[in-house]
Amino acid sequence: MGKVSVSELIKRFDLKLVSGAEGINREITVSDISRPGLEMAGYFTYYPAERLQLLGKTELTFFLELDSNERFKRTDQLCAPETPCIIISRNIEVPEEFIVSSNNKGVPILSSNKQTTKLSSLLTNYLEAKLAPMTAVHGVLVDIYGVGVLLTGDSGVGKSETALELVKRGHRLVADDSVEIRKMSETELVGSAPELIKHLLEIRGLGIIDVMTLFGAGAVRSYKKVSLSIHLEIWDPKKMYDRVGLEERHTSLVDTNIPQLVLPVRPGRNLAVIVEVAAMNFRLKNMGIHTAQQFSDRLNQTLTTRRDMDI
Repeated sequence: MGKVSVSELIKRFDLKLVSGAEGINREITVSDISRPGLEMAGYFTYYPAERLQLLGKTELTFFLELDSNERFKRTDQLCAPETPCIIISRNIEVPEEFIVSSNNKGVPILSSNKQTTKLSSLLTNYLEAKLAPMTAVHGVLVDIYGVGVLLTGDSGVGKSETALELVKRGHRLVADDSVEIRKMSETELVGSAPELIKHLLEIRGLGIIDVMTLFGAGAVRSYKKVSLSIHLEIWDPKKMYDRVGLEERHTSLVDTNIPQLVLPVRPGRNLAVIVEVAAMNFRLKNMGIHTAQQFSDRLNQTLTTRRDMDI
């Protein structure tokens, strides 16, 4: 599970630091956002202090109707030791009680010019993406006809070269060498490249190339849902490989199963074309067209018919 510092949030959403600068490096560890309406009324029994606190026009209008002593009580309780920060929307002027409590407790008060509902949505989406369970996988992620294909295999098996050929064929590179995969929901995995190697591809004997500079902005994308894993391995003549396509394999990433194919690699095989066709075939299966199953059904029907004729 990741973490997001308050300073990162300030830069990302162009927020203004009003007070509590001492706590600018506090960390946000949960994606849920709290709008403390009940807390403004004095009910703190179930106050989710570890969440980012977002205040809008409704909460502050009620707050300003309280007497001065009650206001200080509320702000002191809102600025709990676990509270990462408090954000006030619509560029509303921050009441003095908030500033005093914020500076005393070291809890940053931030101001935004955005509407409360819109800001809440933006913050939630950002935090869910940054704080989602994540793992790093040695491989290459390519967007092929809208299908996010993760290429894995031993070092030197040809993953990057295959990705380069796919880019030349009009597909888009997401990440090479290291793919950061985040679990966005129970069934959805999204892959991206670490910032340091974004848009870069390493080709042995050639070195590191910038795919976006060489092939244009249309040859890369920042992230992509991982739908299919293709494992490349050196051809083993003693091993039986699936020749029909009825075998269903899966691999687990961040506690989520995704379909996997195993492709044997040997001289003369055009891996880029095979991977491209695998992605198209995957799309067909999702549309209900399972060629291997249809062939198997026709074969069984033919054998049944011949057996009946022999009888």
